[in-house]
Amino acid sequence: MTYKAGQIVEGKITGIQPYGAFASLDRYTTGLIHISEISDGFVRDISKFVTVGETVRVKIIDFDPVTNQAKLSLKALQKPHARARRRPAVNTASVPVSRIGFQSVAASMDQWIENAKKEILHE
Repeated sequence: MTYKAGQIVEGKITGIQPYGAFASLDRYTTGLIHISEISDGFVRDISKFVTVGETVRVKIIDFDPVTNQAKLSLKALQKPHARARRRPAVNTASVPVSRIGFQSVAASMDQWIENAKKEILHE
């Protein structure tokens, strides 16, 4: 079977390593779910998320038809954490307007250079 990026498929977990889990998509195609694609949260132990022999739904991130290997993601199919969606409201009226910027640095630069030269020459 030919796979494409973005496709959602089922795979059977065939192995777990510290860096990810291997899955078999069919008789000829394998894939890796990298540890960064297991969950939105911190993953210390992949075996807390998947087990060998388990069938999982994954999203194909990338597929190499020459080697029949896929990069897979579990977290792409998970709903984002509620707190990740919440964004603090910013009241723009309470944010002070800053008058300091590159223009004020540029205006002072010549004087700073002259002062530094004087300090170097007097030492």
